[in-house]
Amino acid sequence: MISMKFQLLLGSLFSQIKVRHWWIGIFLWLALVAPAQASVILRVAIERGVNQVKVGSSTTAVVKDSSGRTLGQLPAMSSFNAQTIPGGVALDRWQSGLFWIEPTGDGFVYIGDRWYRGRTLVVPTDKGLDAVNWVDLEEYLYSVLGGEMDAGWPEEALKAQAIAARTYALYKRNEQRNNPTFDLGASPDRWQIYKGVMSESSSTYNAVDATAGKVLTHNNQVILSVFHACSGGHTENVEDVWGNPLAYLRAVQDYDQNISACNWVNTFTPDEIGSRVSGVGTVTEMIPEAHSPFGSVKALRIVGDKGTKTLKGEEVRTALKLRSTRFRISKQQDGKFVLQGLGFGHGLGMSQWGAYNLARQGANHLQILGHYYRGVALTPIKAK
Repeated sequence: MISMKFQLLLGSLFSQIKVRHWWIGIFLWLALVAPAQASVILRVAIERGVNQVKVGSSTTAVVKDSSGRTLGQLPAMSSFNAQTIPGGVALDRWQSGLFWIEPTGDGFVYIGDRWYRGRTLVVPTDKGLDAVNWVDLEEYLYSVLGGEMDAGWPEEALKAQAIAARTYALYKRNEQRNNPTFDLGASPDRWQIYKGVMSESSSTYNAVDATAGKVLTHNNQVILSVFHACSGGHTENVEDVWGNPLAYLRAVQDYDQNISACNWVNTFTPDEIGSRVSGVGTVTEMIPEAHSPFGSVKALRIVGDKGTKTLKGEEVRTALKLRSTRFRISKQQDGKFVLQGLGFGHGLGMSQWGAYNLARQGANHLQILGHYYRGVALTPIKAK
C-alpha cells in the first residue's frame, strides 16, 4: 500500500491546465471495450462533469482508445491532465473519443487526488469529463469498509458492514444498469464512502475476504441494504422516511443509546432557518405536524414573514442540515429555536453503532444483519 506521505508527494506534482470545450457523445464504445470478467466489476465515478481531471499510475500504464487499441504508455509516478476537446479528450500527446488507463503489474491508478485499485476510464459527457474507476467489487469494498466504519471496531461488526456494503453496491449497480458511464459514485450523500487505497487496512481485508461474494436477499432479490450511524434507540419503518414500504426495512429496537454522537443540539436564529428553507423569510414558528411511531418528525411546518412551507420525510433533515429527524423543538425568549435530538442519519436499516455494541456483547455478523434487515437470506452473488 502506498503511504499517505507518498500520496501527498505525488499530489503535489499535478498541475492545472485550461479546458476549452466539451463533447456530447453516444457511448457505443461500452459494448466494444468491456472485457469478459469472472468477477463483478463496478464502475465508480470519481469525478463527474469536470473540465479536466488529474490522472496517473504508480506503475507504467498502458493507454488505450475506445476500440481497445494501445496508443502508448504513461510513465510510472508521473502526472497528466485529461481535458475536453471538440470530439473527445486530450491526454498528454494523444487525442481520442475516450481513454483507458491500465496500470501494469500490481499498480494503482491516480484520479483527482487519490490512489485507487483497478483501471481508469476518462470519457466525455454532455456536462464535461467523467473519470470512472473500473474496480473489482471485493477490492472496492476494501476501501468502502474503512470509509464507512472504524477499522478498529469488532470483527463481527466489520463483517456485517462488509455484507451490507456489498449488497448496497449491487443494488445500486442494478438500479443504474441503463447508465452507460457508471454504476456508483464515491460521495456519501447518495452512495458509499470510497476513498481508494488510503482507507484500506488489514482488518478491512479480513472482513471483506471472510464474507466474499455474500449478499442479502429478500424473495431472491438483492435488497436496498441502507445503514446509518445511529438511531438513538429505535430504527424506523422505511415508509415513514421515504414513503414506500419495504418488507425488510422495518423498525427495530436499537442498541446505540450510549453513544454521544447520537445526542445532539442545534440552535437556529429565525434568519438562519429562512436561509435554509426558501420562500419563508424570517421564521416565526416551527410546528411538527406528524411523527413516526418512534418520535421522528415526518412533517414540519415552517412559518415565516414571507410564507409557509411544510417539509416532509427526509427533507426535514436535509433542508435544515440536521443529524436526524428525531428531535424536539423549543423557542427561546430571544426568538431562537433549539432543536434537541437523537440519532445520526436516516434511521433505516443497520445502525453502525448498534452493530458495534451488539458485536461487543457477543453477537455475530449474521445475528446483527438478521436483526436490522428483517426476513432476509444470505445468498452468494449470482453471475450475470
